[in-house]
Amino acid sequence: MNKEISDKNIVIRKYADSDLDAMIRIWNEVVEDGVAFPQEDLLNRETGAEFFAAQTCSAVAVDSSTQKVYGLYILHPNNVGRCGHICNASYAVSRNSRGLHIGEKLVKDCLAQGRAHGFRILQFNAVVASNIHARHLYERLGFIQLGTIPGGFRMKDGHYEDICPYYHEL
Repeated sequence: MNKEISDKNIVIRKYADSDLDAMIRIWNEVVEDGVAFPQEDLLNRETGAEFFAAQTCSAVAVDSSTQKVYGLYILHPNNVGRCGHICNASYAVSRNSRGLHIGEKLVKDCLAQGRAHGFRILQFNAVVASNIHARHLYERLGFIQLGTIPGGFRMKDGHYEDICPYYHEL
């Protein structure tokens, strides 16, 4: 954990084009780790700009004094039509700033943005069972686990782990 970062300085705001390089780097860290995101392809400047712009909401956790980006989330519909009121989100925090409650700030803002965008439920389809820190955070914030899908996630090393879908009413 980086002791130079104070969680008191961290604010969540809508991303700006100037944040894209940091967002892509942080997103790619999680993809490269291969233990939380289903994506396997890394983003580059072009695909990253398109990806983050396509979301209902893309937001960053930044140091209010330096504007350095430490994390991000994306929010988008989980489905269409009669299930279009359910949204989905993904969160990424830079390796050097984990443990500073940045994820909690991201999730809380995401819940508010989900409501503001007219969604009624935030659903996570595939929280890896071994992602204990995320699961504890979600449960502390009132998310309800829907069950377990055995072997639903292929880890980077090739073995399979269970996934736990969660939801939170907005």
